[in-house]
Amino acid sequence: MKLSILQAFIAIFSTAVLMFLLRAFPFILFSKKKPPKILEFIEKYIPPMVIGVLIIYCLSDAKYSTFTSSPWGIPTVAGILFTTVMHLWKNNSMLSIFGGTILYMFLNHIII
Repeated sequence: MKLSILQAFIAIFSTAVLMFLLRAFPFILFSKKKPPKILEFIEKYIPPMVIGVLIIYCLSDAKYSTFTSSPWGIPTVAGILFTTVMHLWKNNSMLSIFGGTILYMFLNHIII
């Protein structure tokens, strides 16, 4: 189905308005009052849980041969250590997760 120019602009405008309202909703809802306890729990505990799930996911694919033959699991261990140290040092989940992933991918590409 081909859209006319007017239909395309209407679709883009309505999508933009809806996206803006969805993004503004939490700020409008919680601007005057304290957020519920469940949101405070999620804000505090979800980032470490995500890091834990990522570590389990990364290690679930590692086989014993990964640690006994070249490159001896260096990319996996370095990525985990970097992620842990960055999270404890900077307490920034985005920096920790992306930094560890980038280091792992870089080492995995260079060594293997």
